Amino acid sequence: MRTRVKICGITRQQDIQSVVNAGADAIGFVFFSPSPRSVTIEQAQALAEHIPAYVQMVGLFVNASIEEIQQVLKHVPLDILQLHGDETPEKCQQIARATGRRWYKAIQVKPDLDLITTIQQYQDAGASAMLLDAWHPELKGGTGHSFDWKQFPQLDIPLILAGGLKPDNVEDAIKTTQAYAVDVSGGVESAKGIKDQQLIEHFMQGVQRGSAKY
Repeated sequence: MRTRVKICGITRQQDIQSVVNAGADAIGFVFFSPSPRSVTIEQAQALAEHIPAYVQMVGLFVNASIEEIQQVLKHVPLDILQLHGDETPEKCQQIARATGRRWYKAIQVKPDLDLITTIQQYQDAGASAMLLDAWHPELKGGTGHSFDWKQFPQLDIPLILAGGLKPDNVEDAIKTTQAYAVDVSGGVESAKGIKDQQLIEHFMQGVQRGSAKY
């Protein structure tokens, strides 16, 4: 089975076409205004019209209120929520009940984090997956940094690898971690929020190589 791929931080219609043509499984919209890749509800609504069936739409939120998420969902038919802030397992459950959407939690792999216990807490709260990202003292994702992939656990919940992934390292990343999915943003960009079709294609080729069983 090929490792699943989400390409996040989409801001332009032509980038959707590049992502879809390359065979990615999911497209991510960032609803976090400090991010250079953020989109408004109106922008995301217009972009969503160009995403075909069988390509998932993921909404990334950082410490958003239930009301803010519901407002997005009135206009943008997101398939799944990516909760990328300091949301507790209890908060994630509340959001899921209020929105009726599946969700997964992104956590930054800090040096002192009890990774297994943390993942278990969110899994018990109903997470569909967990995303493991590089830690940064100020940024919530999109750092361009990676963590030690040897720390990547093997558990009975789908695990998504993020942080510092690029066309030239994703093959090694997948072989090292055996991740269920990978999440890339800056690694396939020519500028923040501007995706590069050639980089996307090379990234997907790396995923294919990394997913191959020899």
